Amino acid sequence: MHALLLAAGLCWGAAATAAVAVELAGVKVEDSVTVSGTKLQLNGAGIRYKGPFKVYVGDLYTTRRVSSLDDLIAAPGPKRLSMTFLRDINSAEFGKLLTRGMEDNVSKQELSKIIPGMIKMGDIFAANKSFAPGDVCSLEWDPAKGLSVYAKGKLQAEPFKDPAFYRALMSIWFGNTPADWKLKDELLGVKPQPQ
Repeated sequence: MHALLLAAGLCWGAAATAAVAVELAGVKVEDSVTVSGTKLQLNGAGIRYKGPFKVYVGDLYTTRRVSSLDDLIAAPGPKRLSMTFLRDINSAEFGKLLTRGMEDNVSKQELSKIIPGMIKMGDIFAANKSFAPGDVCSLEWDPAKGLSVYAKGKLQAEPFKDPAFYRALMSIWFGNTPADWKLKDELLGVKPQPQ
């Protein structure tokens, strides 16, 4: 569970005023990316730890500064949360952790509505077998298309269209019970990123 939550926690860039890329655990985090033709700025970045081990570098990109899950969902245009793995991770186990992270952050009523999306997400991660150091998993939301999941540079399935599923997924990192509080703060720019 922690590996998935760990992977979930590291998603959104450096401070809003950052003009240059940063490097975390040997991973270069760009100050901006382009998603669906829209330039996004790094909102924050951090490292997901499991005990003493570094699991992944997470970075979050948005069209405007966000400091909470509600801000993230309300922000216009595309958004991107990426995880660059720093160690070997079993993908199926990672998928299970994502599911648990959603269960920890949404009501049972909400959960019942997003079960198809959770099953599809689990299938995506099970199909990938594992992530190795340097592999990247990106979650891109485009209001016009939905949520696209990229693993190792490849689009994994048709986009998820349900905004409720996207919100539940993002709650893993930014909800009331995030996988990693420190990572949540780093991605939201609440606390300085690690050096």
